Amino acid sequence: MIKFLLPAVFSYFIGSIPFSFLTAKFIGGIDIRNYGSGNSGATNVLRTLGKKAGAIAFLGDFLKGFMVAIIVKKFIGIDIAVICSTFCVIGHCYPIFLGFKGGKGVATTGGTIFALYPLIGAILLACLILIIKASRIVSLASISSALLFPIISFIFKTHKYFLIYSVILGLFVVYKHKSNISRLIAGNESKISFKTPTDKIQ
Repeated sequence: MIKFLLPAVFSYFIGSIPFSFLTAKFIGGIDIRNYGSGNSGATNVLRTLGKKAGAIAFLGDFLKGFMVAIIVKKFIGIDIAVICSTFCVIGHCYPIFLGFKGGKGVATTGGTIFALYPLIGAILLACLILIIKASRIVSLASISSALLFPIISFIFKTHKYFLIYSVILGLFVVYKHKSNISRLIAGNESKISFKTPTDKIQ
């Protein structure tokens, strides 16, 4: 029980480190929750502060998932690594340091995937980039990649715990985008701009 509990709790706290929130504070001097969508995730940082801040926020959120998964996989095993990955993503989405209101889990989930199955991570990242380039709608790319996650995991005959993880996390990421789905259906979802939106932070 302790073998599972302690790493899981540790992973939750690592996941709770709000890199997107901190990036916005240090680079823009703002509380990102008061801008854009109000979400403390990398996409909102990108929309509000531009591509440099967005990239830093994404990298921080990605790396915390990656480090948790790869360290636990190496020293304990993939079964516990999958559990810890789940708790890390939960920490990102419901961080104790921000009143349990965090991001949508895409970057952190991506980090865990790259740590556990790099080829699947690369395929999903390629899909994400292609859809963003074609549509300029990050939420559409995130939802599509989340739905592809369990399908690709099944095709590659991954470890059974990872396959379960792909189904649960894929559906969870889609659930976290429920408001985006409503806007996509209505045809008024925001498109991303890669220009620095300096006029928004006055």
